[in-house]
Parts: sequence; structure tokens; C-alpha cells
Amino acid sequence: MTAIDLRKRPGTAAMSADRAAVMDAATVVSPALQRIRDRNTGLGGIELLESVIKTEFPGKIAVVSSFGAESAVLLHMVAQVDPATPVIFLNTGKLFGETLRYRDRLQDRLGLMDIRSVGPHPGDLAVKDPNGGLWNADPDACCFIRKVLPLERALEGFDASITGRKRFQTSARSAMEAVEEEKVRGTGEPGSANGTRFKVNPLAEWGQEDLEAYLDQHKLPRHPLVKDNYLSIGCMPCTERVPEGGSYRDGRWVGKDKDECGIHLPNNIDGDGI
Repeated sequence: MTAIDLRKRPGTAAMSADRAAVMDAATVVSPALQRIRDRNTGLGGIELLESVIKTEFPGKIAVVSSFGAESAVLLHMVAQVDPATPVIFLNTGKLFGETLRYRDRLQDRLGLMDIRSVGPHPGDLAVKDPNGGLWNADPDACCFIRKVLPLERALEGFDASITGRKRFQTSARSAMEAVEEEKVRGTGEPGSANGTRFKVNPLAEWGQEDLEAYLDQHKLPRHPLVKDNYLSIGCMPCTERVPEGGSYRDGRWVGKDKDECGIHLPNNIDGDGI
């Protein structure tokens, strides 16, 4: 695995254009995607997970989890379907210690057998973030080398990924479907191929009350920072408490024109080696 030519990373303007393109991208439906949607019409939650893990993509699907505020809901469902399903966890090097301990606690509690912690390439960090302060100077660039690239590497060889995204979280997610298809342009590394990958969002239609009810029903542990009013939990430098009465994502990238890290935006990988 080699470091990437980071000079071709999409800048803030490109990331903003990606946000605007989410609605348009959602309207493009390939025949393969349409067939999967038709076979899974009306399914969500654990029923959709059962279908995609065991029937649609057996052995070729992975969960992407931040082990954040509500991650226990999706992971509990996945563990009931197949606890050996790979779970990809992006350890950016900037996470709260509470998140790392929560990951270990959920692994023990749920019996998850294949959690894969992946991080940024040391060469990428040496070039773009040698002092660790890129999050402040250029948060899009920081997310790119610490999240977007590591995830793309980790998903090589998988036909589909499972996310815990919900429509209520951001405007960019408000129109997402339970099953989507995304363009994959590879990382530019040997063996990295262009193509498409399916993305499954079994909790797309769930609201905050649904999540809370599920956590209570199954007596699942909450992320320890939730009690301190961290409602959406990412990297430590870019996550703050949400003021009383604030919105769900008000604690993320405060004061910046940013509400997504980039891993769920279309065309987040440049086609010429990044």
C-alpha cells in the first residue's frame, strides 16, 4: 500500500459541489440497483440487513461504523444477523478516548467478531499533516486523508457497505434511499479498480425517538459522551457539546461551512490517483 498524490485532492469548492449534487445523484438508478430495490421494497432495519448480508451480498458486504452516539442500534442488528460481518472503524488518530473504549465495550457486549480498525497512511500524514494541525487549517483535507482514503482502501474487494445514516441528520441525507449505488474511482494504488459499490442504509427512515426506543428496549449502552450533550460524535477537535435546544449536528465543525466528512458524498475520490 502506497501513499497517495494528495495534490489532486478535491478542495472545499469541490466538496461543496458534491453536497449540491447529492439530490441529483440519487435520481440516477442503474438496472442493477433497481433490481435490488425491487427485491427489497418496504424493507428496513433488521429485515433489510438480513437480506443484504445473507442473500444480496454474501461475504461481500461490510459495515462502516463510527461507534458514535447511536451506533449500538445498527451494530446490535448486524450482530443478530451475522456477528462475523466485517465492521470497518476509521481510527483517525483524533478520536475521543471514550469512543475507543466504547468500541471495545460494544464488541464484547454484542459479540462482534471482525472489527477492522483502519487509519490514515503514514506517508499521507507526513506530506499533508506532519504537525497534526490540518483539522484547523483545512478540515476537508484532514477528513480526506484521515477518513475518505482509509475507507476506500478498506472497502476494496467489497461489493456493498452498510451505514447507520438517517435522513433526519443533515440536509444532504434527507433524500437518501435505503439502497444506493455510488461511483468508486479507486485510490490509484496497484490493484485499485474503478467501478461502483452499493450502499445500504437500513436506518434511513428512523428518527431520534425510534433510536432511543430501540436502545432502551434492548438495554444497549450509550456512548459515554451522550450524557454530556454530545449528540453527534466525531473527531475530538471538530466535535463540541450541543447547546440546550440545539440541533442534532450543531456540535460538528462549529463555525465552518461543513456538515459531512466526505465519506458519504458522491465522487469523493479523484480519478487520477487522488
